[in-house]
Amino acid sequence: MPTDCISYQNSGYFSNLMIDYLNKKEELKQLYNRFPKLENFKAQLTEKQANFPFENRKILVTALEKQYENFPISESTLNHIKLLDDSNTFTITTGHQLNLFTGPLYFLYKIISTINLCKTLQKKYPENNFVPIYWMATEDHDFEEINYFNLDGKKIQWKKDSFGPVGRLSTEGLDVVFEEFSKAIGISDHANYLKELFQKAYLEHSNLTNATRFLANELFKNEGLVIIDGDDKNLKQLFIPYVKEELLHQTSSEEVLKTNDHLADYKIQVNPREINLFYIEDDMRERIVFENNQYNVLNTKMTFSETEILAELENHPEKFSPNVILRPLYQEVVLPNLCYIGGGGELAYWLELQSNFEANKITFPMLLLRNSVLLTTEKQAQKADKLDLSWADLFSTQNDLLTNKTKALSQFTIDFSDQKAHLQQQFIGLKEMAKQTDKSFIGAVEAQEKKQLKGLENLEKRLLKAEKRVLAEKLERMTALQNELFPGKSLQERKINFAVFYAEFGPALIEKLLEALKPLEQEFTVVVL
Repeated sequence: MPTDCISYQNSGYFSNLMIDYLNKKEELKQLYNRFPKLENFKAQLTEKQANFPFENRKILVTALEKQYENFPISESTLNHIKLLDDSNTFTITTGHQLNLFTGPLYFLYKIISTINLCKTLQKKYPENNFVPIYWMATEDHDFEEINYFNLDGKKIQWKKDSFGPVGRLSTEGLDVVFEEFSKAIGISDHANYLKELFQKAYLEHSNLTNATRFLANELFKNEGLVIIDGDDKNLKQLFIPYVKEELLHQTSSEEVLKTNDHLADYKIQVNPREINLFYIEDDMRERIVFENNQYNVLNTKMTFSETEILAELENHPEKFSPNVILRPLYQEVVLPNLCYIGGGGELAYWLELQSNFEANKITFPMLLLRNSVLLTTEKQAQKADKLDLSWADLFSTQNDLLTNKTKALSQFTIDFSDQKAHLQQQFIGLKEMAKQTDKSFIGAVEAQEKKQLKGLENLEKRLLKAEKRVLAEKLERMTALQNELFPGKSLQERKINFAVFYAEFGPALIEKLLEALKPLEQEFTVVVL
């Protein structure tokens, strides 16, 4: 069975920015507070403790107790909520959209990374408490990004008109999706559990926020996961001063644009608006803009003077919704948080935000790339072993896989480097001779050298192609295995829903992930089921 490790940097699946961040490139160090190493958490919690008002804890606990009022809550989750009232308690947070039935597999990996980091920190710093948080992106309005999941190549989709924050969206109509899911998932005991889970989450809760809370709670309640909805009036009261700053001075735009100058060599993940706020009401979420000396809500007839919008903010803070630029700030104002765990795209936009946090005098959290996982069955691992494939082989592009394995298996050396070197050595003498005669002869010699080198390259390619035909059967088995593990030539975790594996392996799936994932290690985790 293959045992080699694949670093994120060498996997081929991360951006240059993430690779440079993981390598702690000097030029990026000004864009984050502390790198997520175990020994750095002590200074982070000391800073956060000094910079997090105790009264915010009271409001947070009260809001969470209210959010959980109608949910069965595990003893460990209830204990974690109570611990948040203690000044020695800190959170580790991940956030995610309200994807239908969790969406792609990495939903699990984000949360398990968060849970396991809390366990690691608890051992290292036993005098403190660490609570895993899942921040639901209830105020997003990109319904098309979350209304489906993939089940063994079948797209299970919720077709519905959607406006405004997705968390407030009614679950009406999901009975049709449930029927489709039920037919696709099968009739095993684990499949029947998944049907029951889907039914209880989406058909017995009135909106997408409550459905998602129920689902995530059922999957992770034994680990004490605390699930938070930021679309909450009491929590938003804590954010009023920062919303006011945004409305009056547009600080975030100015600060993020300055930071983005330092990221000129990379793809900018998000660009700030002049005002990075939405106005939400019922099923409407629209941008706030400042035009003609007044505040307008786009695509509506609503306008406010400065006095009016500040009065609206004081009376109805729940109507002001931060966009992707300000939501991280909101999160860190509300939570005694030490570290945010996210994917590469998320951390890329967090790296744009450090100076805005400084301007608002809020501690910038440590940024940790979530665990990435390749799930494989015992049978698939045995196939890889029989085919003499390492995990590095399977992570390579299919063209590289076929080329490298053909060269390794061939009875011939499919590398004409020695012949090319010998040819070039021969032409050195010809070039010396050419220098002593007509210039046109020099050109002829160089042209002939290029022609013969090109000929050797073509022969090398033809030999490789011929050997691929000879080894076709074995190579086809290799590509078939790679296609199983990397559907659509992409990472499995971005394509497949957890139900595919849960239907076969049941709770052992999550148990094995909890056992295997080590958040502070920068390597792909291969989990054999």
